[in-house]
Amino acid sequence: MMRVAIGADHAGFKAKEALKGALQKLGHSVIDLGTNSEESTDYPDYARKVAELVSRREADRGVLVCGTGIGMSMAANKVAGVRAAVVTSEETARMSRAHNDANVFCAGARVTDPATLERALKAWLETPFEGGRHERRVKKINELDRTK
Repeated sequence: MMRVAIGADHAGFKAKEALKGALQKLGHSVIDLGTNSEESTDYPDYARKVAELVSRREADRGVLVCGTGIGMSMAANKVAGVRAAVVTSEETARMSRAHNDANVFCAGARVTDPATLERALKAWLETPFEGGRHERRVKKINELDRTK
């Protein structure tokens, strides 16, 4: 099982709580980095916390939830070693892992229903990176960290 860091802003709080429960039910260890209410917060704060744990390998994967997933992914991808993907379905979840070796799952609580989010997260956790021709592409993404 994996150590999964999870975070959300106010818009993603309820979805984070549901996904946290789903992760625990699947037997994963969850590191909840907040937020802990629907009070307005700034999503980059939570994206950074989760992304830094993934980058330092203190968490195997990360999960971030905001209104659309877009802001979280933009912020998380600023951290070296993070490949955050906005996931909207089981298919985007599988592809982000199989082809891009995504290590942070970003989702939008305002644009994707809870049942889809839970199924997508499960698919994302279970899908391995295919490697092969995708390996060189992921390597090129990782090399972009050095240009910052």
